[in-house]
Amino acid sequence: MLLTVDVGNTQIALGMFEQDELIGHWRVSTDPVATLDEIRWEMTGILRQDGFAPEDIVGIAISSVVPAVTTKLRKITHYLTAGRSVVVEPGVRTGMAIEIDNPHEVGADRIVNAVSARHKYGTPVVVVDFGTSTNFDVVGTEGTYLGGVIAPGLEIATNALVSGTAALRRVEFAPPRSVIGKGTVEAIQSGAVFGHAGMVDGIVGRIADELDADVTRVATGGLASTIVPHCQGVDTIDEYLTLEGLKIIFDLNQDPV
Repeated sequence: MLLTVDVGNTQIALGMFEQDELIGHWRVSTDPVATLDEIRWEMTGILRQDGFAPEDIVGIAISSVVPAVTTKLRKITHYLTAGRSVVVEPGVRTGMAIEIDNPHEVGADRIVNAVSARHKYGTPVVVVDFGTSTNFDVVGTEGTYLGGVIAPGLEIATNALVSGTAALRRVEFAPPRSVIGKGTVEAIQSGAVFGHAGMVDGIVGRIADELDADVTRVATGGLASTIVPHCQGVDTIDEYLTLEGLKIIFDLNQDPV
């Protein structure tokens, strides 16, 4: 079995694959100051709780945008498997050309999403990843990574609004009864949910216009199911896109038999 680990700024997503089938998946909070032992105990505890043991795992694939956690994960992989580990970083084979000014700037999760989306949906394709930031990643008709857009995520934007005002407060990310809020809570919800959906539609539409092509639009990330139902320009939600991309890249980096 293959363990895939995607470390985001807010959450760590884990997936367990047997052959090509995702047979287990989990989410835990990202804690950059957690010690190596704490991360090891948490991960092994989750896996053992659901019946998986290190001897079952033949390899690990990791993408991370939190360097402090990446360093610790590198050191604990041998506790989790006797097999090979692959960390998505410069020098790792992805099968995708990166056509931006400085390829080393692109977050590992963004490349993984692009590889996965190209494999599953063809080209051209746009991935909208709803996480701490809302990322838009573009794969062109020729299958190359063309770049993208980074916008404040839903939680960051709403927290900034609340912390920067005296009378506003945090609300549940749920759609109000109507766009025109009948109170402060509904007004904030409308701006958060419908406003973010409008931002997504606007950016995806501009990307499609710039490519001048019929573009597949795929959403992923923890908040996708909250926002996408209110979007007009997103085709599908793929909850496990990143985990599946990690498996693709792991397979690409195995030595030929």
